[in-house]
Order: sequence, then structure tokens, then C-alpha cells
Amino acid sequence: MVVSVEFNTGAIFGDIGVWGAVGFITGYALKKLVKIVLTLIGAYLLSLFWLQQKGVITINTSKLFNLSENVTQQVLGLGQKVLGILPGTGAFVAGFYLGFKKG
Repeated sequence: MVVSVEFNTGAIFGDIGVWGAVGFITGYALKKLVKIVLTLIGAYLLSLFWLQQKGVITINTSKLFNLSENVTQQVLGLGQKVLGILPGTGAFVAGFYLGFKKG
């Protein structure tokens, strides 16, 4: 009895190409989104410090920096969860890296 196993290399390379493209698009879009969000946060913080300098408001800077530290930890935790959910294929990770670097 002879058992033959057929590998569909076309489907394998197709999956690699699709996951690579999905990874690239995801990385590119994520980097653009991060740039926009960080720009908005920076403008907001600069406006707060400017208002404080003009005497309009008073900022408790220690609480502000503690809040930003907590938010950073939550974002990093979310990032780790997302990476745990995403398919761990090498093509996706490579595409994501290239897209993030290009964006």
C-alpha cells in the first residue's frame, strides 16, 4: 500500500503572500495612527503647559506624569494581547515590521 501526500505549494505561497501583505498594511496603518495620536497628545500637553505658564490653570505635574505612566502600561499590555491574538506566521510578522518601518 502506497500513500502519497500532495503538497499544494501554490496555496502555501499564496497564504504567505496574503499574510505578508496584511502584515505590511497593518504595520503601515498602525504607525500612521500612532503618529497622529502622539501629535494630538503633544499639542494638548503643550497647550496645558502654556495655560499654566500664563496663570490660567494650575497643573499637578506629579499626578499628570503618574497618569501618563499608567496609560503607557495599559497600552503596552494591550499591544501584547493583540500580538497574542494575531496569527504568529513569519510572513505576517515580517510584513508588519516592513510596513511599520516604511510608515
